[in-house]
Amino acid sequence: MVESSRASREAARLALDERIAQALQARLPMLAERTVTAITAEVPSYSGTLTGQMRDKISTAVQIALGTFLNLLAQAPGSDPSIPLTPALEAAYTLGSGEARSGRSMDALLAAYRIGARVAWREMSTITVRGGLSAATVAEFAELLFAYIDELSAASVAGHADELASAGRARRRNLERLAQHLLAGEPEEVLLGSAERAGWPPPQTLTAVLLPRANLRAPLALLSPHTLESGEDLPGAAPDDETAVLLVPDMHGARRRQLTRVLHGRRAVLGPARPWPRVAASFRRATRALALGVDPPADGAPLDTEDHLAELVLTADPEGLADLRARALAPLAALPPANAARLADTLRSWLLRHGRREDVAADLFVHPQTVRYRLGRLRELYGDRLTDPGGVLELTLALAFWDSGREGPLPDAP
Repeated sequence: MVESSRASREAARLALDERIAQALQARLPMLAERTVTAITAEVPSYSGTLTGQMRDKISTAVQIALGTFLNLLAQAPGSDPSIPLTPALEAAYTLGSGEARSGRSMDALLAAYRIGARVAWREMSTITVRGGLSAATVAEFAELLFAYIDELSAASVAGHADELASAGRARRRNLERLAQHLLAGEPEEVLLGSAERAGWPPPQTLTAVLLPRANLRAPLALLSPHTLESGEDLPGAAPDDETAVLLVPDMHGARRRQLTRVLHGRRAVLGPARPWPRVAASFRRATRALALGVDPPADGAPLDTEDHLAELVLTADPEGLADLRARALAPLAALPPANAARLADTLRSWLLRHGRREDVAADLFVHPQTVRYRLGRLRELYGDRLTDPGGVLELTLALAFWDSGREGPLPDAP
């Protein structure tokens, strides 16, 4: 039940001659037809769409709405003034919802109401004037008619807004569900169904981007509107984790530089671009880089995992890498820790700089003679392993990202 409105409260005060009321009722079909014709001609969104059954339906709705107004004027004194208005307001609300689902804007809907009010008043005023109503009564009639149409339009606007809000919430839920399915690596048929339900056009590639939740809004405003986001329930994340993820469409190739510019200063971590159904792999790589504590660029640029592939590959099996290091550094295990660390640093620099003694000395900030002495000691400890390709490979892998200052004592021998 709706609350009593101004139009329904004041209608009882208007004394409308029964003869004029009957004349108005008789003209309703013609009035409705002229209203639909005017709306079709003057509102582009309705041009060419109000035809056939749709035109008949709208024409009938106009007749019912105006007939309800005339019923308001004819209701018995003392009756509940909101009862005749209830069906009309509910119908107007439903009309607004349907127009939103049809894709027509609220502006188009309000324009249709304005035109309908104009046509209705032009026809009805002609009948009332010809019927001999006084000028004061005609003015009051006009005031009530426009108040009534305002109430109908307000109900339609509410229906339109509620439908858009409901559709927006449903689409956001579907997009969030799609993001969760992508991050979980669901089968492609599941992803296609999820994308269709969300109305999301699948791109060629997706790139996973991790960044603090507080830094999410600004990049989103600059990225594709089809970018997916997920800030909650990330796979493997703790409940209090403040990390969010963006899945950005088609930022592969040269466009990756554009993505890094957008994310500059946002403490972001970029996974690789992957075919969209396989973006879970991009997410896993970005997550691993974040978990490893890979140092981001000092200039505020995002941490791009494409620049750290060797480190990510070598740390894919942390336990295996630990075993490799323990075996490779076993000849140093019996030395005092400080001596062992210095020799490990020297061996690492020597391997990565292809044995160039001056480059090693510059890297370690020591004299070339010191490097020569240490290399002699290493040859005593390692023997032929320093010239054997297999031994050199194992030592290079073990020491490539070794930092004695950060990683502490040498690992125990297996």
